[in-house]
This record gives sequence, C-alpha cells and structure tokens, in this order.
Amino acid sequence: MTSFPKINGGIMQGLIIENISNLYKIEAEDKQIYEATARGKFKKNEISPVVGDNVEIEVLDKRNKKAVIEKIMPRKVYIKRPKVANITQIILVVSSKDPKPDLIMLDKQLAFAEFLGVEAVIVLNKTDLDNKKQFEKIKEIYEKIGYKVIKTEAKNNVGIDTLKEQLKNNINAFSGNSGRPNVGKSTLINAIFNDNMTEEGEISKKNKRGKNTTTSIKLYKIDENTYIADTPGFSTFDISEIKSKELDKHYKEFLEYIKKCEFIGCTHIKEENCGIKNAIEKEQISKERYDRFCKIYNELKEKEEYKKW
Repeated sequence: MTSFPKINGGIMQGLIIENISNLYKIEAEDKQIYEATARGKFKKNEISPVVGDNVEIEVLDKRNKKAVIEKIMPRKVYIKRPKVANITQIILVVSSKDPKPDLIMLDKQLAFAEFLGVEAVIVLNKTDLDNKKQFEKIKEIYEKIGYKVIKTEAKNNVGIDTLKEQLKNNINAFSGNSGRPNVGKSTLINAIFNDNMTEEGEISKKNKRGKNTTTSIKLYKIDENTYIADTPGFSTFDISEIKSKELDKHYKEFLEYIKKCEFIGCTHIKEENCGIKNAIEKEQISKERYDRFCKIYNELKEKEEYKKW
C-alpha cells in the first residue's frame, strides 16, 4: 500500500465513486474528492471495497487529498457482476425499434431487480421510429403490472425531463436491452447531462469507446444525492443467482395468484389447477409474459441440472 505523509488527518465518511485497479476515488462528507487505498485487512477478510460502497476513511494528507479506507459500511445491495453496491434504482432502456425490443431480456432484468429489492423503471426509447406504435402495447403490459414506464425520444429531447425527475435522490444504474448497441442508452445519458455539464458530465466521451467497451465503473453525480452508475457489462448480468423454483416470486403480477395453486411448489408449467394459468385464462396476467417466464424458468432449470454433473 502506498504510504502518504500524514497531514491534517481525521476520520470521515464518504462514497466510493470510482475504482481503478487498487485506487479508489471517494466523495467525502466535506464535499472533497479523495484518492484512497484500502487497508490490507480487507483482503485478509476476503472483502474488497467497490463503487457505491459507503465507507469510513482516514485522511492522510488533506492538502493533496490522500486517504485510506478503514471501514466498509453494511451494504443494502451488492451486484457481483459488475461489482457495484447500494444501487437504489435500475433504469432499463428498451429500444422501440432498431433494434427491436428483446422482451425476454427485459423480463430477466426485471426479475433480477425484484431479486435485489431495487426499484426498476422501464424507458421505451426511440418511440418516434415505431410507426406501428408497438411500444404502446409494451407500455400497457408493464404499467398494468405496476412498473413505471417512460417514453423517450433521446435525440429529440422528448421525455428527458420526466426521466431526470425519476432519477432524483437515487444511485441509478442504466442497462441497455440485451447489451446491444444503438438502443439509445448513451444518448439518453448525454441528454440528462446537457443541463448539468460539470466535470462528471463528460460521461459521453469516457463512456463511448466503440461498441460497448467501457471497462471501469464510475458514479457520475447529477446533483445532490443523485448519481448515474456507468456499469459496463450490466446488460448481460447473470440471473442464475435466482433459483428456478424461486423465479415466480420475482414476478410482481404472479404473487396474489401463487397461493391459489393446488399444489405446493407448483412450477406453473405442467401442473393442473394452477393459479397462474387460471389468471391467464381470465386475462389477469399477460399470456406473452407468461410464455417468456416459461422460457426463462427452463433456462435456469437447465443450468441447475448442468451444474449437478
């Protein structure tokens, strides 16, 4: 660990906003940004600080903004890949057209957000390109479930103010649908920062290296208590943390009907007298979303069977 001369030392709390190799940038309670290393005890205890962690630091050199991380506060949320903590809201960006929306991936992302206990918001971007208004059906399905759905046209600055309002007082992670380029995630983020062009607002230049090749995680501050997490790889997170038999519990609209199933542990796939299937027949649950649930369930089940071998 690099040793700094101890000048004006003191203990403060702060938020890790960036991690590059073994160095961390921390926004401390005195509103200053400190460069810090972590105590060796963390490695010994097999835990490492990550972006989003609330930490306690000892200031070693106040003038040159050098510090050391002494303590990691308890995490409310921890995502293993990419490694980030304490996200409070996930913004799921879905292109209405070019590329066409991947609703299986969207449902995986929503299930994972429910698994984490994090608020999820769906942003339907490029609605101006969807002449057949297919996005209206998508919006109707997910709003009926209880999700917030925001329509945007990033290039035309439509819906950006509504999105900005939704971001307030949250640490927000943006996820593009299926990790594809051109869903408009970067354009949306750039539009959000247009009116807040601080140093952090240079996200577009730092974030856009060819096709989705950002390699480090960073929190960009919009205003007080509001951040956007630049999280490469977040679009392709692994939902295998969710067990197939627990998947139904992460579908909001299923919850009131699960208890109406005749069999305990009903998978809602082949069983008779299934509360979920009965709800579909009564059009209380979307048949299309149920079909995607079955595909995701079988995918998780296959992975679990494979791990047994």
